[in-house]
Amino acid sequence: MARQAHNEIDDVIHQKTRLAIMASLAGVKRLDFNELKAQLGLTDGNLSRHLSHLENAGYVKISKGFKGKKPRTTVAISAKGQRALAQYLQALQNIIDTANP
Repeated sequence: MARQAHNEIDDVIHQKTRLAIMASLAGVKRLDFNELKAQLGLTDGNLSRHLSHLENAGYVKISKGFKGKKPRTTVAISAKGQRALAQYLQALQNIIDTANP
């Protein structure tokens, strides 16, 4: 049975908020949690939930520390996450190519 292009879509990344997170992280070394939250217009809880999902998949690395006396959380895309995003984008391209023979 031939593989269908739509079956190659990564369901972890495909959710629109997680896709926006991955796209935001793809072009930078890391982002501060609050910066990412503001950039995407999310609440603390909503961003935390999606980041947990991405972290559980191994797609992002979350670091907690302090800047002075203030707690600081930063997020970075992992090597696995970079590969998964590239594969996701290729899967989308394959679907587009199939739709436009």
